[in-house]
Amino acid sequence: MSPAMSAVAALYMDAEIRPNRSLSQRGFLILLGVITFANFSAAAVFLAMGATFVPIFLGFDLLAVIVAFLASYRSGRTVERVRVTPHEISITHETPKWSREVWRSPTAFTRITVEREEERTTALKLSLSGREVAVAEVLSPRERADFARALERAISEARRHRG
Repeated sequence: MSPAMSAVAALYMDAEIRPNRSLSQRGFLILLGVITFANFSAAAVFLAMGATFVPIFLGFDLLAVIVAFLASYRSGRTVERVRVTPHEISITHETPKWSREVWRSPTAFTRITVEREEERTTALKLSLSGREVAVAEVLSPRERADFARALERAISEARRHRG
């Protein structure tokens, strides 16, 4: 077996966590059209009444909505990648332009903390020697609970097959 194949075989988890965006690009364009029409109609009424500055503020309103959605879509391209091998756990944040490692720790000593409120999983954290990092923050509580179970299983398997 080649070194590349043995490295792939030793990977117990390679998860990509992507933020959900409930509005598609087509939906965004439709929403933008509706807001533009409403603002244009309101601007026409206010201009007819002699309120000349109101259309300017309606234009700023439209611009603010566009900027907010563009920022949301840009942050939606960030991927959190969680990898578990027998020797280490690593978490990276990746976009199409850059990749940044935010956590690396030995599998044998890394502890998982799952915080729950009633029946909801509110937080999932990895910790080692006083350091900790939150994982899967963009997931819903149910998805986070499922991910926590999968991560615990992967770490347990990796520890069992270590060496």
